[in-house]
Amino acid sequence: MMECPDGFVLATGPTGSGKTTTLYAILKRLNKSDTKIITLEDPVENQLEGVSQISTNAKIGLTFAKGLRSILRQDPDIVLVGEIRDEETAEIAVQAALTGHLVLSTLHTVGAAETITRLVDMNVEPYLLADTLRGIISQRLVRRICAHCRESSPASPEMLERLGLPATDDTLFYQGRGCDTCHGSGYKGRLGLYEIMLMTPEMCSFVREGLATHALHAAACKAGLVTLRDDGLRKARTGQTTLSEVLSVTARS
Repeated sequence: MMECPDGFVLATGPTGSGKTTTLYAILKRLNKSDTKIITLEDPVENQLEGVSQISTNAKIGLTFAKGLRSILRQDPDIVLVGEIRDEETAEIAVQAALTGHLVLSTLHTVGAAETITRLVDMNVEPYLLADTLRGIISQRLVRRICAHCRESSPASPEMLERLGLPATDDTLFYQGRGCDTCHGSGYKGRLGLYEIMLMTPEMCSFVREGLATHALHAAACKAGLVTLRDDGLRKARTGQTTLSEVLSVTARS
């Protein structure tokens, strides 16, 4: 997605799931002396050297939509829009992606497939989405098991059932016992769970056809999509987080 010269890349998830941090990390990788990057945020959360950053201000009429129109007149290579909040912003962002800009933004949705449906509900034409969307990153944050007191632990049949795993699964998972380093909590730090939907030619054709959310999700999984639940289970098996943390942020998976 980062190698695309133009198009639309979205990070989605609830408030506090690290969407903006992910987009900043992408900008840092793309930030070069010959690349013009402008951001429009509410507010600017971190200073990025070599990047023009603007804060929205509703009191003076500087909304995402109006600010984005002004930014595009300055011919940037990459634009970050803090959030797609309304139809007007969505329309301008898609048009910018269609006219040779790489546009990064965030949206509050529960999954990658739901993001496409939400944009269509904002009156973005499916054929425009198919032409401009390069990928969607759906993410959550979970607590990381403390490395100083981590210990293996069998999962209960009830937990396995709730996560859609066979009750006979004898895989050893992990938990934190609690120590001075983690103040007795068993956790120290956080890590991300990610669901990344790449817009392959096949997925673009499905978007163009206007498939429903569940059909888009099924098609993406068939094409190799690793869901939030799958990524969480993979990280639980390697001792990075617990099954209860995975369940808490993927309850709707």
